[in-house]
Amino acid sequence: MPKENGGPSAAEGIKAASDGLRGTLASEAADGGTHFSESARQLLKFHGAYEQDDRDARRVRKDAGEEPAYSFMLRAKLPGGVLTGRQYQVFDALAGRYGNGTLRVTTRQDFQLHGILKGDLKGTIAAVNATLVTTLGACGDVVRNVVTCPAPVRDRVRDEVLALATRLSSHLLPATRAYHEIWLDGERVAEENGEPAVDPLYGTRYLPRKFKIGFGYPDDNCCDVHSNDLGFLTVRDGDRLAGFNVLVGGGLGATHGKPDTYPRLASPLAFVRPGGVCRVSEAVVAVHRDYGDRSNRRHARLKYVIDDHGLPWFRARVEAHLGAPLEPPRDVDVTEIHDHLGWHEQGEGLWFHGVFVENGRIRDTPELRLRTALREIVTRVRPEIGVRLTSQQNVLLTGIAERHRTMVEEILADHGVADPARVLPVRRWAMACPALPTCGLALAESERALPGVLETLERELERLGIAGSELTVRMTGCPNGCARPYTADLAFVGRSADRYTVYVGGTMLGTRLGVAHRDLVRRADLVAAAVPLLESYRANRLPNERFGDYVHRAGLAGLAAPEAP
Repeated sequence: MPKENGGPSAAEGIKAASDGLRGTLASEAADGGTHFSESARQLLKFHGAYEQDDRDARRVRKDAGEEPAYSFMLRAKLPGGVLTGRQYQVFDALAGRYGNGTLRVTTRQDFQLHGILKGDLKGTIAAVNATLVTTLGACGDVVRNVVTCPAPVRDRVRDEVLALATRLSSHLLPATRAYHEIWLDGERVAEENGEPAVDPLYGTRYLPRKFKIGFGYPDDNCCDVHSNDLGFLTVRDGDRLAGFNVLVGGGLGATHGKPDTYPRLASPLAFVRPGGVCRVSEAVVAVHRDYGDRSNRRHARLKYVIDDHGLPWFRARVEAHLGAPLEPPRDVDVTEIHDHLGWHEQGEGLWFHGVFVENGRIRDTPELRLRTALREIVTRVRPEIGVRLTSQQNVLLTGIAERHRTMVEEILADHGVADPARVLPVRRWAMACPALPTCGLALAESERALPGVLETLERELERLGIAGSELTVRMTGCPNGCARPYTADLAFVGRSADRYTVYVGGTMLGTRLGVAHRDLVRRADLVAAAVPLLESYRANRLPNERFGDYVHRAGLAGLAAPEAP
């Protein structure tokens, strides 16, 4: 076991003393207050909720002697982003009844409900569970939602991978019954008849930090498999699933001014056959549990365990847990990515339609009534319709019969929802994290700012004659990387109020990190900071070369020297 320099963090003490993630959550949830204590707030994350407050209103409320405007974000755990039409209807109804009237698709294929008041939290969680969906483990220091490509194309291999991702998600859930006791009115049971005294995988302190798992495809890495702590890259044998290359140590979180924190892409570790995925996953999680840094949460992700000790050391520890050697990884590389927007054949006479959702926010505005449109489609196209969420924060409407295609198109058009073919690539591939006003970590705007930044960028691309170029633009309010900025062609990472670091040179395929180009750039100047590079790209690119690939090939130093802010 590793030494804990300086002793365990406060979070470790809260977890160890939590009695299986119970703590004081039950009593505090029923006390009639507006918020939780610090220790309960930390445990609440394991149950799928974050306590937040309206940061736009903080100063005014403080000056008036009032407490912050507390509310809660609740995240559902949806392996592969798959919902039935009925489940979607429930989430939509909850957004209106308890939330702020919006649904948010995350980059990990979850649904988030925002603006829930404390007194409504239990009712919301109960309603989610009534649809056979859980929020347990959607946040906290455990394995989070398992992601994979959700496109329901007719392919036996994809069917197997999605089923395996769903099974693995259930397999790695915490064993505690606290969730059911607190939120679903379950009774505490004796250890011999219920949960074990100690979680067999997570122990009493769970993991040092969150842990993310993804399944990707060489011909469609739409889930950015290399950005996960543990990734499985599909290996085919003809039309059969041969197994997976196991990738370890991905993670995009960092901290400004802390060089010992950094984004990292996952490294190939081994090849595993389908039947060994659960055991290998348990072994990798166990090594993180045993050797992750429990004194410094900034240094607690799996990527730092691997970089501190080396990949051979890590492989030996995984093999020790398995009791058998690992096979070497196969020669497989990522070559393509798809956003799955528009119409696609699903097989057996059915279709699916990918709907573009800007920054993942499903809402109604006077110009765009997206939430109403999706509700009407799911209600009218029944019983076979399903909904799937993508890692690009879009929605796939699945199981649509040929006879319903025109109706779906008319409903979308009548509510102002654009045909994806008419959305310029730079906006179609863009992503932002929520940031202000709800995220407590945000240093700058993101979701609210990116549409305006994109308008300026689209005008520049049009001026340069490259408006049709595919490039990923991502924006985050802090360096934690929730919208995966570090793998993008062009990214803006919040540095301080209205200031950003500009990153360039990543790749749409998710297999290369970008580099910092300019620092402390004002929001109004973000596009201007990228224009010299875009001009060079227009003049010197190779056929079909994307912007990030060009910057990487040409070398940033030779394209434009960074300027002082």
